[in-house]
Amino acid sequence: QVQLVESGGGSVQAGGSLRLSCEASGRVFSTYTMGWFRRAPGKEREFVACITSSDTIMYTNSVKGRFIISRDNAKNAVYLQMNVLKPEDTALYYCAADPSGYLRIQPTSYDYWGKGTQVTVSS
Repeated sequence: QVQLVESGGGSVQAGGSLRLSCEASGRVFSTYTMGWFRRAPGKEREFVACITSSDTIMYTNSVKGRFIISRDNAKNAVYLQMNVLKPEDTALYYCAADPSGYLRIQPTSYDYWGKGTQVTVSS
């Protein structure tokens, strides 16, 4: 089992920044693909970014150039630096882990999930 705990959410004005953190415990973390997803009110959960064990990275188009995903295997942690935030970024952000190690964007590919951290961006 892998336990994931997100932190770093909050309320900011448009144009601001936040850094989300996800700490993992349990089984081997370094080989897992780690992803960030979000769910806005009334919408489906959507892919934001993911990073493999070899630091291959993918972003959804709407956050490219604004968000940066990174990981620190020594700390069993993955981060999401969010810059130039927009009101449409408002959502509950989830960290997820995929033991396959592949670059995947479908939520169903991820076996482990945190409970989420709320990000609210006001205009």
